[in-house]
Amino acid sequence: MNVDVVNIDNKIVGEVELLDAIFKTEVKESVMHQVVRMQLANRRRGTASTKQRGDVRGGGRKPWKQKGTGRARAGTNRSPLWVGGGVTFGPQPRSYAFSVPKKVKRLALKSALSCKQNDGELIVIKELNFEKPNTKRLVEIIHRLDINGRLLIVDNEKNENLLKSSRNVPGVKILPVAGINVYDILSADRLLILQSAVETIKDRLM
Repeated sequence: MNVDVVNIDNKIVGEVELLDAIFKTEVKESVMHQVVRMQLANRRRGTASTKQRGDVRGGGRKPWKQKGTGRARAGTNRSPLWVGGGVTFGPQPRSYAFSVPKKVKRLALKSALSCKQNDGELIVIKELNFEKPNTKRLVEIIHRLDINGRLLIVDNEKNENLLKSSRNVPGVKILPVAGINVYDILSADRLLILQSAVETIKDRLM
């Protein structure tokens, strides 16, 4: 499958082949859902912590005698039944992380890329050269490409000048091919891939 390659002025300057095995596969929503769940779970800090009755300070003295008061028997005022007492089965620090097989991750990534291509939300651009960080120039390029909403730019490798140019632009994220993932692709309204990155994506997923 061949798609047009545009320049920074949004003019067609050539074509590039996108492998059907990557950009035209069957979209498997269940697989993408599984991988996105894994990504979000792995980002959770898991630091929520409550004190159980043994962790609460105080409560060593019996509040009142066992019999004869007409009140319920109580051995400590730090019981979970009391205000200021411990928490029964409260959250404790733990990891929510889990993993999925590499083949599942690869299939989900192909499905996400195919989803963007099928919806007409994928653009291949010839190059984005920045000799120095320039936020104004990046914003102008995005406007020329008629891109609105959240944008994910995929570069062949980490580009510091492009990365710094995008820091103050809301909704714009830059990732090298090695860092692309299902969550960021699906979260973006448009996917902008540099022509030099197309071959690297092929090497990573095939």
